[in-house]
Amino acid sequence: MSWRKMGKVYAPDGRYKWGRTHAANPVAEDRDAGIVRIYFGTRDEQNRTHVSWVEIHLDGEQFAVVREAEEPVLAPGPLGGFDDSGVSVGCLIPQGDRLLLYYLGWNLGVTVPWRNSIGLAVRTGLDGPFVRHSPAPIIDRSAVDPFTLSYPCIVCDGGRWHMWYGSNLRWGRHESDMDHVIKYAWSDDGISWQRDGTIAIDLQPGEIAVCRPWVVREGDGWRMWFCYRGEVYRLGTATSIDGIRWQKSPESGLDVSDDGWDSEMIGYPSAFAHGGRRYLLYNGNCYGQTGFGLAIEE
Repeated sequence: MSWRKMGKVYAPDGRYKWGRTHAANPVAEDRDAGIVRIYFGTRDEQNRTHVSWVEIHLDGEQFAVVREAEEPVLAPGPLGGFDDSGVSVGCLIPQGDRLLLYYLGWNLGVTVPWRNSIGLAVRTGLDGPFVRHSPAPIIDRSAVDPFTLSYPCIVCDGGRWHMWYGSNLRWGRHESDMDHVIKYAWSDDGISWQRDGTIAIDLQPGEIAVCRPWVVREGDGWRMWFCYRGEVYRLGTATSIDGIRWQKSPESGLDVSDDGWDSEMIGYPSAFAHGGRRYLLYNGNCYGQTGFGLAIEE
């Protein structure tokens, strides 16, 4: 599998006080009349992430930004809440006339850089507001995930909800003092989740983190895109028969450019189908500070 880059789609120009910088962890919602709405995390003057969107008109290998949100669809939670330091996009799950937004809540730490939990917000109707399911996370730290959790990807298949998510195996005082892997959980309703610590994607020598899984059904099995990090992020891919035991592939089919906005790092992938083609959204340099781009499957 290989991808052809179509170019950078969007980076904020700083006009909004809640969205001065970054467009991280882009995720697509396919809408009507060739429109794709892309949700992402953008940061305010206090470096807190909010969830916003832009809409593009996408036709084959051509795209154009046609509309941009004037307000965030999800903002940081109340002081002391699990998401008071920011909210970042995880994944979107259509469910009838509702759209479920699973997101990452941020707490800044004292002894460690941060703590994360996974929350849920729900939109009813095509353009309704996203409302938090609860002021508390749906998945928090536990005996099998004692340190911090990160970006979930959820797929409903065969009457079961499957989740792949990030989890620290250890922490330290600095961002680089971590061992962060991708684990697996399951649920019957998308709210109450069962975990036993199963690691789906483990670290290789020299890596400190594998994260941001994106999983799709492919034939009788599964395919995952993710990013892995030593000094900087690169993209990886893996395949699985059961969604639990994974085989990494040597190539992701997409790498950094020779120069420009995605020449130093490439990460935070999410795939989507539109008009009979498959596309990949991804971030470039500086964890989304330079915006996000789009690639099409060859």
